[in-house]
Amino acid sequence: MSDPLREPARRVRPANAALLTGPAPAGGDYEFRVLTFPRGTSRSEARQALTEHAEYGGWELARVQLSFGGTRRVWLRRRIIRATRTA
Repeated sequence: MSDPLREPARRVRPANAALLTGPAPAGGDYEFRVLTFPRGTSRSEARQALTEHAEYGGWELARVQLSFGGTRRVWLRRRIIRATRTA
């Protein structure tokens, strides 16, 4: 399995974010990362990977999908903070 911490995140506008996670707060864009865990991945391994993303990358859980084959797809999101020029 490749290192998901090194994969680029996708940026999504608030209108598209509503399709994945429900209504997005006004004034904020989110970027999403989709992680796929194969069938043989234990719950503790998946939990550890998600914990690392949350602690070190600032990601939060947006959605989890469990397929019939046992594959887990997890959507993580984090808010895009835009810097404004002051001078």
